[in-house]
Amino acid sequence: MTTPRATQRRAAAGGEPYNILPIHDLLADHPSLRFPEVRAAAAALRAVGGLRPPPFAQWRADHDIMDWLGAFFGFQRDNVRNQREHLVLLLANAQMRLSSADFSDTLDPRIAHQIRKKLLRNYTSWCGFLGRRPNVHVPDGDPRADLLFTGLHLLVWGEAANLRFMPECLCYIYHHMALELHRILEGYTDVATGRPANPAVHGENAFLTRVVTPIYNVIRAEVQSSRGGTAPHAAWRNYDDINEYFWRRDVFDRLGWPMEQSRQFFRTPPDRSRVRKTGFVEVRSFWNIYRSFDRLWVMLVLYLQAAAIVAWEGATWPWDDLLSSRGSKSKDTQVRVLTIFITWAALRFLQSLLDIGTQFRRAFRDGRMLAVRMVLKAIAAAAWVLAFSVLYKGIWDQRRSNGQWSSAVNSRIMRFLYAAALFVIPEVLALVLFIVPWVRNALEKTNWRVCYALTWWFHSRSFVGRGLREGTIDNVKYSIFWVLLLAVKFAFSYFLQIRPLVKPTKEIYKLSGIQYTWHEFFGQSNRFAVFVLWLPVVLIYLMDIQIWYAIFSSLTGAFVGLFAHLGEIRDMKQLRLRFQFFASAMSFNIMPEEQQVNESFLPSRLRNFWQRLQLRYGFSRSFRKIESNQVEARRFALVWNEIISKFREEDIVSDREVELLELPPELWNAKEVKGSDRRLWRKICKNDYRRCAVIEVYDSAKHLLLEILKEGTEEHGIVTQLFNDFDGSMQMEKFTVEYKMTELHSVHTRLVALLSLLLKPTKDVTKIVNALQTLYDVVIRDFQAEKRSMEQLRNEGLAQSRPTSLLFVDAVVLPGEDNTTFYKQVRRMHTILTSRDSMINVPKNLEARRRIAFFSNSLFMNIPRATQVEKMMAFSVLTPYYNEEVLYSKDQLYKENEDGISILYYLQKIYPDEWEYFLERMKREGMSDIKELYIEKERLRDLRHWVSYRGQTLSRTVRGMMYYYEALKMLTFLDSASEHDLKTGSRELATMGSSRIGSLRHDGVAGGSGYYSRASSSRALSRASSSVSSLFKGSEYGTVLMKYTYVVACQIYGQQKAKNEPIAFEILELMKKYEALRVAYVDERQNNGGETEYFSVLVKYDQQLQREVEIYRVKLPGELKLGEGKPENQNHALIFTRGDAVQTIDMNQDNYFEEALKMRNLLEEFNRHYGIRKPKILGVREHVFTGSVSSLAWFMSAQETSFVTLGQRVLADPLKVRMHYGHPDVFDRLWFLGRGGISKASKVINISEDIFAGFNCTLRGGNVTHHEYIQVGKGRDVGLNQVSLFEAKVASGNGEQTLSRDVYRLGHRLDFFRMLSFFYTTVGFYFNTMMVVLTVYAFVWGHFYLALSGLEDYISKNTSSTNNAALGAVLNQQFVIQLGLFTALPMIIENSLEHGFLTAVWDFMKMQLQFASVFYTFSMGTKTHHYGRTLLHGGAKYRATGRGFVVEHKKFAENYRLYARSHFIKAIELGVILTVYASYGSASGNTLVYILLTLSSWFLVASWILAPFIFNPSGLDWLKNFNDFEDFLNWIWFHGGISVKIEQSWEKWWEDETDHLRTTGLWGSILEIILDLRFFFFQYAIVYRLHIAGQSRSILVYLLSWACILLAFVALVTVAYFRDRYSAKKHIRYRLVQAIIVGGTVAAIVVLLEFTKFQFVDTFTSLLAFLPTGWGIISIALVFKPYLRKSEMVWKTVEMQTRILFNEAFSRGLHISQIITGKKAHAF
Repeated sequence: MTTPRATQRRAAAGGEPYNILPIHDLLADHPSLRFPEVRAAAAALRAVGGLRPPPFAQWRADHDIMDWLGAFFGFQRDNVRNQREHLVLLLANAQMRLSSADFSDTLDPRIAHQIRKKLLRNYTSWCGFLGRRPNVHVPDGDPRADLLFTGLHLLVWGEAANLRFMPECLCYIYHHMALELHRILEGYTDVATGRPANPAVHGENAFLTRVVTPIYNVIRAEVQSSRGGTAPHAAWRNYDDINEYFWRRDVFDRLGWPMEQSRQFFRTPPDRSRVRKTGFVEVRSFWNIYRSFDRLWVMLVLYLQAAAIVAWEGATWPWDDLLSSRGSKSKDTQVRVLTIFITWAALRFLQSLLDIGTQFRRAFRDGRMLAVRMVLKAIAAAAWVLAFSVLYKGIWDQRRSNGQWSSAVNSRIMRFLYAAALFVIPEVLALVLFIVPWVRNALEKTNWRVCYALTWWFHSRSFVGRGLREGTIDNVKYSIFWVLLLAVKFAFSYFLQIRPLVKPTKEIYKLSGIQYTWHEFFGQSNRFAVFVLWLPVVLIYLMDIQIWYAIFSSLTGAFVGLFAHLGEIRDMKQLRLRFQFFASAMSFNIMPEEQQVNESFLPSRLRNFWQRLQLRYGFSRSFRKIESNQVEARRFALVWNEIISKFREEDIVSDREVELLELPPELWNAKEVKGSDRRLWRKICKNDYRRCAVIEVYDSAKHLLLEILKEGTEEHGIVTQLFNDFDGSMQMEKFTVEYKMTELHSVHTRLVALLSLLLKPTKDVTKIVNALQTLYDVVIRDFQAEKRSMEQLRNEGLAQSRPTSLLFVDAVVLPGEDNTTFYKQVRRMHTILTSRDSMINVPKNLEARRRIAFFSNSLFMNIPRATQVEKMMAFSVLTPYYNEEVLYSKDQLYKENEDGISILYYLQKIYPDEWEYFLERMKREGMSDIKELYIEKERLRDLRHWVSYRGQTLSRTVRGMMYYYEALKMLTFLDSASEHDLKTGSRELATMGSSRIGSLRHDGVAGGSGYYSRASSSRALSRASSSVSSLFKGSEYGTVLMKYTYVVACQIYGQQKAKNEPIAFEILELMKKYEALRVAYVDERQNNGGETEYFSVLVKYDQQLQREVEIYRVKLPGELKLGEGKPENQNHALIFTRGDAVQTIDMNQDNYFEEALKMRNLLEEFNRHYGIRKPKILGVREHVFTGSVSSLAWFMSAQETSFVTLGQRVLADPLKVRMHYGHPDVFDRLWFLGRGGISKASKVINISEDIFAGFNCTLRGGNVTHHEYIQVGKGRDVGLNQVSLFEAKVASGNGEQTLSRDVYRLGHRLDFFRMLSFFYTTVGFYFNTMMVVLTVYAFVWGHFYLALSGLEDYISKNTSSTNNAALGAVLNQQFVIQLGLFTALPMIIENSLEHGFLTAVWDFMKMQLQFASVFYTFSMGTKTHHYGRTLLHGGAKYRATGRGFVVEHKKFAENYRLYARSHFIKAIELGVILTVYASYGSASGNTLVYILLTLSSWFLVASWILAPFIFNPSGLDWLKNFNDFEDFLNWIWFHGGISVKIEQSWEKWWEDETDHLRTTGLWGSILEIILDLRFFFFQYAIVYRLHIAGQSRSILVYLLSWACILLAFVALVTVAYFRDRYSAKKHIRYRLVQAIIVGGTVAAIVVLLEFTKFQFVDTFTSLLAFLPTGWGIISIALVFKPYLRKSEMVWKTVEMQTRILFNEAFSRGLHISQIITGKKAHAF
């Protein structure tokens, strides 16, 4: 058997290292080189005969096409080597998939042609878009030309570095290089020199130096000008801007070839003449929500207007007035409804103004016609507004003139309607094209100029976003979904939101003589009261589609899930009911389909459909078939037993459970005995498990008894005859007649006693003989129905013929201890006979039960049939890694927190059964004392692995991903194994397999307990023999290496090696352990000139050389990280991946062996059509494995699970808007290779880098699907701070997405219903979450205004509308969202589907008891704060969450830093308002009314303040809180210093927390000031309620309150001045000033008490008014901080104000900051 570990390579010590295939040495003894397809591909590349030798490099006979291209065009040598292997694997794997074997030794020309077409499809489309002919000229039937152009493309891509994010830039480069290649192939002559044509760019590393580096330098200069991403997006070019420059038709004239660096494109900041933004300008504004999704807002606004008009008239049903033809009142309503066209035109005008405001400067640079179109659209929209207004006014003028609805008025109405019909023509046209989507796709995809002219008015010409319409069936499905949803939403809004508001609005509007309690600036108008009444209702109206979407998507997801057969097997009990079909289902789905010769497509589909019905619903006795087909039975047993062995390796089942779960080897030909007693046999067969157990025990007992008796002895003959009699009785159907069934219990007892003696470590033969004699006596004397004499027994051969000694005394010979197979079967038989449970609780571990249930259920779902491994699509897995944990160290395991809890102790408590199984395994492997785990090196490493495999570590991820490698090796063996191979293999495994469990137990086994002694086999053998790999023939390794590659992009591995960090050692250990693992990293080296050079490096561990070897080293143009880091890390390693597909796996994920078996089924999905397109991204289900770590982890797990299952299921079908939401999706690698890669990397705007791959895929015509028959594990954050940081990152990322060109284009290019789906499942979710919080603000501030102004009291006394239904509906909807119930609904429905309704309800109740609603309310605040702040000011950044176990108490200072601005301050603001409202509101007189009105708001306040305490370990412990308070004060009072950290100084934190205001734009500053003005309203409202005001409404009251504030400021400034000047030397002066100020204050209070209505309570009330004012001053001053710092006097005033609220720490820290910034400190 040849394996990569044993492969001898030529000149191993000095030969050329290779990655997968030693293509440089095709004669090497490598398993992959045995395939003729590999040799054919390599031979095709070596067909260089007739090609002109390159003039710039030495040409050798062993060079091939890739070397030829590299020499001509100046590619790096390792790039050529890398892409050579890449191309050979592509060709060989594609040829393997051909059904025909005609071209096994030579490359099929179709293969080269198909790969070239797929790789260059984007290039071809780009050429068509720009009106250019592709420069790829391939003669028919010339595979070498195909390979040359394909190879050139791969070499360009492989060396492009960061340019790979710009696919059309690469198209431009390839376009010119392909032309040069064509000229070389055709033998063109250079006109200038008269010599054969050569590339314009040539020489050593010329491509990198002269093509890639200049463009890279442009990107780097632009990124540097962004000031770390804090500059406005409009001020610098990102990757997309530079890429879209190559969408221009004139780009060929502007750049030329070779590209001259003097061109405008290459000018960099601060050159003002450089190229600016291209294609789109990202402007930070909330208006982006409207601008990108204007059709949604137009619909909502128009319906609101129409519904309000209709409801105003008070009709019972809205259509009463609209459809009535009688009555002047109905006509009035109908005409008023026509105003929606004026509004519609105004909204179009608004859209045109927003387009001009954001894109006008770009328009002039991109083309004057774009600017002309913008202006014309604005003029046209304004004209429509004017025209509709004039026509509408004309209707009412005519109406008033005639006094009635006359024919003249009707004619004017018709004119209006004609204009409206003309106005809606574009919408009607869009509707028609929606009904016939293929027409629209054809129009958008065509490159005819006439089509561009026809669509010029509607949208800009764009390379992406064309032809996005789905097929008719998909259109119908998602249209029905949204039509039903909108119908319910609008009916609800009309009857429960809008109509109930009409009556109170009319009553309030008619009120007169209102007496305000303050100075009213706007007279006695009550319009603002109406506005306050409507505002929260309108806000909820605008967002509640989100609620209805949650309801409808949950129901739809459940419906789709039912049809997908999810949740049919939920537990072991249901698995038992279907286990008889389980083997057939596994064989049907996991094993490859037998290829029928010349079978058409339809019969194959029908046959598969019928077989699935048989399996799923039991139409046939499938288990009978599997038993008759021994080959399939053995395959099933091998697969099943291997799954169970993996469970044991992972310590989620015990040794005893392994014995119960494993299928027995077919050693003794155990089979069903036909023709038994019918009634008894029918009873036995009612339970299939019982039937199997009876057969197995009977045959096992027969074999066992004969095995321990000497062959040829009389006892051996007696036992043989006894079993012959049993068999004869059963064949004659007289077993129950000839034997007493009542004595079976006695036989059972004696047999169990015998087995127990055999299992004891020390065998006592005497006792065993006695047990055999007892068993014999029971069978002969009691079990037989007919009593027989001794003579009869001798005659029948059932007794000794001559009893010279006792029976069995000298006949027993026990097998030796090395006969592990015998003792394994004895243990199994003993377990079967002594097990009293029904196996429902086996296995005990919940994770093992879940995995078995999911795997078994998935086999009854609609899975594509598997192909043979040789014919499957090749794929890679790519994991980006930076500096996270690889393997926990010993110190980390035992390090205790302040509560004395270590990670090891924590895991032992939350995984007690797995810890028990781990110790059991260690004892089996030779551990005699548990202390060895902490002392012995190897045992300690086992312990570290056990802990690391339960955390979010790289070692866990790598182990999981390498299950693909192991699964494919086993499947390859099973594909080709004959019946003889399987039969002998089963026996071999049974012989070796007992070493997995150990061969001996101590006494006490009979009772089912006891533990294993030290196994005789070595520890290494124990683990090595636990796999079916011992049966492999060697060819399996070669196949799997060609089909699977795993690359971990360890970005800084080179630096870690240089520093000898433990992480580098652990990564090396991973490579040593897993032979298919490759590590890619960025290496930094200093060249001779002292400059730093960067390289993409790929390494592996060479098993032959026993060291790490470098495979490829590709030089980069500069530093890797220009954008967000992670996508660029993925991008640099992507060139080292192989295959047709790539799965993106994050380093907090896991995989399972049983799921890896289905990977080749999943890859077949790429060949299926979903609608009118094949998928380009396959979405994969995730299981969040951190749910058991804490209650918060459970909440996150439940929320995440509902999204990655039900949520994405609905997005994929029927809504057709599933994107890429992160890992573990599988990408069509070759499709994405030429379209920008698997993520986007621009600084800040692409901070949520993964989802942009989905946007990019959809915009470029790709299709994203979701598949739930396969899953991977995923870890989530488990502590509140971790969760909040993660949600802050995601919310900030959505804020940036809102500004992005991708969201804008999808919002405009998708049809209306898909646009709705897209909005409400991406940025709309976060926007609507923010709207909920704004609704709370609107409600609270509105009632604060009504209460403090006196309006509420006046309205309640003078109107009847005190109990408003609309307000109740709003509060209920807001509270439902706030409690997380609309998040919980999908969770409940998905749990009901997969685990049962009662289980789902019980889980939901438990979550509520564990304060889940508090968490979801708190989470809502996190999302709102970070989404809103990012959209308004920016400041999005990556936030590292740590991914560790949260087993320690977080100090209050840390929580304060995280939540002060996002939760605490907002909660205090709302709490103060609610408190004031309770004091002054009319509703406060009725406690019940007040509670009902403010319950949801108080719950929000309490959640935002208390959640960090509730979800903090020991968060409510008094002593810890006291210590936290001291720590908090130390942090507040810290004096600061140079290089101080946020964790040390309040001032540093404050600077960082308000840093976004320093970089915000003008509109962000203005809006921030407007929002901060609300704090001044506190003072205005409350000062009129002071007793000293004497109910005066004069403006002087408010002005005098400001005078009091100024006096307080003067007093503080005076005290501060004298303290600084005299407190040290002339202390008496300082004390005198203090005394004067205190005395003056006391005197002023006495005077006020004596001569005014002042009361002491006014002092505290004033503080309630002045503190918000102070906060408002600080907030506004922070906006002006850059300007105020220039004025020392003004900033000193701000500093003084800050002292009032935040102690002296800020002023002390301020002096430190002044020293650091070079300002001169005051010297006293």
